[in-house]
Amino acid sequence: MEVAFTEWVAVTDASSVGEARRAAILAANRLGFDETESGKLALLVTEASRNVLLHGRGGQMLLAGIADEGDVLARVLAIDNGEGIANIAEAIRDGFSTGGTMGGGLGAMKRMATNLDIFTGRNGTVVMFEMGKSGPQQSGPKRNLQIAGFAVPYPGERVCGDAWFSYQTSQRSVVLLADGLGHGWGASEAATEAVATFRQRAELAPAEILSYVHDALRKTRGAVAAVAEIRPVEGLLIYAGVGNISGVVLDGSTSRSLVSHSGTLGMMTPKIQEFRSSWSPNSMLVLHSDGLQSKWDLSAYAGLISRHPAVIGGALLRDFRRQRDDVSVVVVAKVA
Repeated sequence: MEVAFTEWVAVTDASSVGEARRAAILAANRLGFDETESGKLALLVTEASRNVLLHGRGGQMLLAGIADEGDVLARVLAIDNGEGIANIAEAIRDGFSTGGTMGGGLGAMKRMATNLDIFTGRNGTVVMFEMGKSGPQQSGPKRNLQIAGFAVPYPGERVCGDAWFSYQTSQRSVVLLADGLGHGWGASEAATEAVATFRQRAELAPAEILSYVHDALRKTRGAVAAVAEIRPVEGLLIYAGVGNISGVVLDGSTSRSLVSHSGTLGMMTPKIQEFRSSWSPNSMLVLHSDGLQSKWDLSAYAGLISRHPAVIGGALLRDFRRQRDDVSVVVVAKVA
């Protein structure tokens, strides 16, 4: 899965709605959407950002452009800080409105989007919708894991020093998360180089991949990173990490933290070691940089663990972002 770009828009006032719409049009152009598809995406992003402002006490919009084996996809998160939606079934009905608007928001998303998922609770609402174009049909077994992630820059920066990438076959899914030291262009350069190296070496084992990343980053300021390989059929997770990337595996009511060694890739030679553990059909993996606080607990959010991985990541970003660094989070779970 290739994350072509991620755009973040803070929704704080009426001008933010226009900014979100412009970001949607730019995203559609970059993904090669036609005029009709571009118009639909702009409309839905406008409605979603307006809902965040009017009903959700403000919040943020995340727009990710994704290319995956010939498919191109716009994935949008509308994240607000409101009191939640009392009745989702009613709110999602076309024409429903509580604020004197046209009522084209959630109902229009359900009708026009290729995928829609909603989580609402006491901290607010996260709405995820996708619009995409299918490329040539791919033959072979379907993947049995969903992967979703976001990398958001330090407030005020235009580039992000965090980056992630995933590689999937029917037998294994491999994910890299990298955090360049500091923020800004230098950090972005390091994280981008880590992703480029991963793309070339994704068929290798996690520790081998990080060894190549370490060598590639010598010409940069360096980064911390982790690679997780999941083999669902074998029930196996293989993990290697260097530096303060957090990895947590959740299995129902239990969770376990994955081990990363201290160090910085691209600088002094770090210890790179693989750790193996079990992976069940109900397992979920959460990877994140230190831009996200580590005190989160998904059990505090009734029903969140069953939502799309992008929705889970959005809720964590809203409630646990530190606001003084780049931040990234990747969630891996079984296909619903």
